[in-house]
Amino acid sequence: MNLPLAPLTPAGPGAQRRAVLTRRIRLLVAATITYNVIEAVVAISAGTLANSTALIGFGLDSVIEVSSAAAVAWQFAGADPEKREKTALRVIAISFFALAAYVTVESVRALLGGAEAGHSTVGIVLAAVSLAVMPGLSYAQRRAGRELGSRTAVADSKQTLLCTYLSGVLLVGLLVNSLFGWSWADPIAALVIAAVAVKEGREAWRGDACCAPTPPAGTRAGDAGTCADGCCAGQPSP
Repeated sequence: MNLPLAPLTPAGPGAQRRAVLTRRIRLLVAATITYNVIEAVVAISAGTLANSTALIGFGLDSVIEVSSAAAVAWQFAGADPEKREKTALRVIAISFFALAAYVTVESVRALLGGAEAGHSTVGIVLAAVSLAVMPGLSYAQRRAGRELGSRTAVADSKQTLLCTYLSGVLLVGLLVNSLFGWSWADPIAALVIAAVAVKEGREAWRGDACCAPTPPAGTRAGDAGTCADGCCAGQPSP
């Protein structure tokens, strides 16, 4: 007896869904750029007033994140985003390396006896707000990027997530400095973040950013070439 053939499930989302995801990524990137521009202006201004290297560094990190998000925006502004993906990934990777280099230099300078920072209420509020906002932006962009199969969108979402860690480091550092005067806590934690930035930069440079699109419902991992190499391990499913 001949059994009916099951229809083949195409790998990745269809054209209509890809258009929706592309538009969503553009909106998320625009939101990320807007927030980071505001964050950079506030952080650098507050850091200058309080003589806080951590706040100024946080503001410069926001500038680097804008360059990363702008690279993704440039990629998806083209008629064929995939053709621009490699260049965009290089920009994101370099921004990670630049962030790691800056954080490392400033952390070492702080540990070796840099100028002591004063209390900054504006900095504490900014760090707390960023700690609340950034995880949502990162998750939304990573989810859309994974489903679309975009390395750059996922890599940029990791940069946004890194900002969450930096926000936590900044918040703890500012609070500890204000409450106890322990100025060494922030640069030590920042050095750990710098190491994470180097790792993420290397992955973006190689293109190891969980590029495989999420399979349609009911499709097993690997049936459509999705996450067969384990690059998505540990990341939440959409």
